Amino acid sequence: MSENQATGAAASAERVIKKYPNRRLYDTQTSAYITLAEVKALVMQSEPIAVRDAKTGEDLTRSILLQIILEEEAGGAPMFSEAMLANIIRYYGHAMQGFMGSYLERNVQAFTEMQNRFAEQMQGMTPETWRKMMGVQGFGDVATMAGSYQEQSKQMFTQMQEQMQKQTEQMLGAFGIKKP
Repeated sequence: MSENQATGAAASAERVIKKYPNRRLYDTQTSAYITLAEVKALVMQSEPIAVRDAKTGEDLTRSILLQIILEEEAGGAPMFSEAMLANIIRYYGHAMQGFMGSYLERNVQAFTEMQNRFAEQMQGMTPETWRKMMGVQGFGDVATMAGSYQEQSKQMFTQMQEQMQKQTEQMLGAFGIKKP
């Protein structure tokens, strides 16, 4: 299968939602208007979606996902502190913006994978098994997963530091300043 065919197959697997100028969202799969809460439910079900402007075809998926996050953050139990949001904003326009985005994405992915593995291990556990796991025996798997996540996060942070150092050296080199 060619790359174009694979991309076309992936795009056709997406559930297309059209956004109209009146801010209404139309699910082309169900031929019905849906709410932002229903779009959130699709995301929660890991349904691949693509939101397109009904008139221009412009991809609005990121905008809609950010709108969902904004509503969730305003809903009373925010995930992001003000300090974290301020730090994220500071990376916009920064030389490390692209790396920071991929760093956050990989960390969230690693955390999600760890959570999924933990959930798989917990399926079908009896209260007795749960008590044993919370004791010394069995808890090692959870500790191992957490340690693995921590190690992966540390490695990504180290990579980010190395990349920043290289970029700084290149920038200083462009001005004729050598590292001592």
